[in-house]
Amino acid sequence: MSMRVDSEDAELDEINVTPMVDLFMVLMLIFIIMTTTQLAGLKVHLPSAQSKSTLDKDTKTIAITVSNEGKIFFDSYAVTLPELQQRLVAQRAATPDCQIVVRGDDKTEYQKVVEVLDAIQLADITKVGLVIKPHH
Repeated sequence: MSMRVDSEDAELDEINVTPMVDLFMVLMLIFIIMTTTQLAGLKVHLPSAQSKSTLDKDTKTIAITVSNEGKIFFDSYAVTLPELQQRLVAQRAATPDCQIVVRGDDKTEYQKVVEVLDAIQLADITKVGLVIKPHH
């Protein structure tokens, strides 16, 4: 005796996951966009000064940010001091004439900024600027 399987039953044995995958991909894309937007706009209160910038505006500039909590960001990616040193050495090897700007919150512990500047110097990068708020 053989059992016959209806063609209608066979269609119900599978679940179509394509709409779920599409939804997952859209949600992932939204998450990535929101995360990178928040990191790129790291809020720091810059100190002010009257001097002008001497860095070349045509050369790509890498931003290192030190938040008021002492966290270090390399182009908006959170890094530790040893990771920063490795990235700076790699950046110097890839682009010998790279420029670095250091953005420090006006409430940042001075020691953290000095550690970042020391890491830049150890990587043998000479084009360094400090981002400030123009003095009015």
